[in-house]
Amino acid sequence: MRITFLGTGTSQGIPVIACECAVCRSSDQHNKRLRASVFIETRGKAMVIDTGPDFRQQMLRADVKHLDAAIFTHQHKDHTAGLDDIRAFNHKQQKDMPLYGRQEVLNQIRNEFAYAFSETRYPGVPHFEMHSIDNKPFDVAGIRVIPIEVMHHKLPVYGFRFGDFTYITDANFISEEEQAKIKGTQVLVLDTLQKEPHLSHFTLSQALALIEKLQVPQAYLTHISHKLGLHADIEKELPPNVHLAYDGLVLNLEDF
Repeated sequence: MRITFLGTGTSQGIPVIACECAVCRSSDQHNKRLRASVFIETRGKAMVIDTGPDFRQQMLRADVKHLDAAIFTHQHKDHTAGLDDIRAFNHKQQKDMPLYGRQEVLNQIRNEFAYAFSETRYPGVPHFEMHSIDNKPFDVAGIRVIPIEVMHHKLPVYGFRFGDFTYITDANFISEEEQAKIKGTQVLVLDTLQKEPHLSHFTLSQALALIEKLQVPQAYLTHISHKLGLHADIEKELPPNVHLAYDGLVLNLEDF
């Protein structure tokens, strides 16, 4: 399995528009973060988790030539807004793009991209194949996916486990029952917004405590805000098995 981090930033990305902080002004590429998304390649299949506002740029930067499906964690705009650009794959692959998400997410997509579902669709609009999921395992292009329900304040969000890899973003609470689904994971990617308390995201200390509790061998932190601090400084504070993810980072699970 090969995982490419397409984006590791929070809803505003980094740099934040008009911000003069040290992180936003940094020339270190590790501190430049598009909206959170990952590209997963396994057993000859390719899928993306979330299609945020930077989706087009992310696909071009990662040189993605084929896509079998898009899977959605939840319906917030920083995770869905780039969906129109799926049409490039529609055109190249000559088929509708399968989308997987809870029914509330699919309903939101239907509303926001209503022109793609019209009875008289304009030529060139994206074409989707909608798949409603709930909190039980499902298959995507023959790949088994285990959803993990987490809470983003009061909004249920899905993380996903693919074999020994688990990806969780936009969370500040995971029940004991759902935590059990993570155990045994070799690599965990976990939401970590900032150091200060936040209404709907894990802080750095909360994320590290959960990683330690679950005894995950290797963890990467994502959905990072400019308030967390400079990448190089925060890396020095982390235990040996935990790192900040960054845009363009590639993981090969056979390396772990």
